[in-house]
Amino acid sequence: QPEIAQGTLQSLFEFQTQVARLLGCEVANASMYDGSTACAEAIVMAQRVTKRKKVIFSGGIHPHYAAAAHSLADNIGIEMVVLPASVDGESEVLKHIDKDTAAIVVSCPNVFGTITDLSDIAKTAQENGSLVIGVFTEVMAFGAIEPLGAMGIDIVVGEGQSIGNALNFGGPYVGLFACKEKYMRQMPGRLA
Repeated sequence: QPEIAQGTLQSLFEFQTQVARLLGCEVANASMYDGSTACAEAIVMAQRVTKRKKVIFSGGIHPHYAAAAHSLADNIGIEMVVLPASVDGESEVLKHIDKDTAAIVVSCPNVFGTITDLSDIAKTAQENGSLVIGVFTEVMAFGAIEPLGAMGIDIVVGEGQSIGNALNFGGPYVGLFACKEKYMRQMPGRLA
């Protein structure tokens, strides 16, 4: 029935609009499983966009995000460089960028709770032709801090469960995924 489909499309559109605004990006999708798998999809997207095979993770990324990304990257030939855990070492990723780097993955707030202005990191990485993936584990933080998209981050991903239902027997989680409009056609998931 067209009436049913229209309601679904309207709901997806409203969800995507709110996510895009919350994360400070131009577009968002509506179908990621959770934050860690959204991160894994983001590195694959970066590889498609840049045609490069190396991704560098800062020391402030949640270990589950790096592990999920590693599982996918191993199977499709993406080289992952995960830097040692660091409370405030987000900018350390810049020292590892080379001509093969598809993306750097940074977090704000990071797993230690450190808030970092990623604007300079984003600018430097983009000057080198690399995408910047901004990761978060707690979406409620963006009620108090500047959204990652506003800092110039190309792709913003993370966990949005805390703005939804309580967890019951392992779910429901929701992965949030947003990016700049110029990368929209490479973004995984559904758009309404």
